Amino acid sequence: MPNGKHIFGIVNIGDKGQIVIPKKAREVFGLQPGDQLLVLGDEEQGLALVKASQLMGFATDIMNAMRRGPEEE
Repeated sequence: MPNGKHIFGIVNIGDKGQIVIPKKAREVFGLQPGDQLLVLGDEEQGLALVKASQLMGFATDIMNAMRRGPEEE
């Protein structure tokens, strides 16, 4: 696999629609009990999971850039 790319295996969806994130994936991405994940979906490309804390950091960066304006970047 290319550096930074992973295949963690196949998971099953339980009766309640839950999945278990493989241990290696949790270790690589630093996922801990209680972490929140945002579930994104594209009907043609599938699903993606994103740590909510990373998304909030990205949103903060965007807001700060908007406040500074294009001339300050």
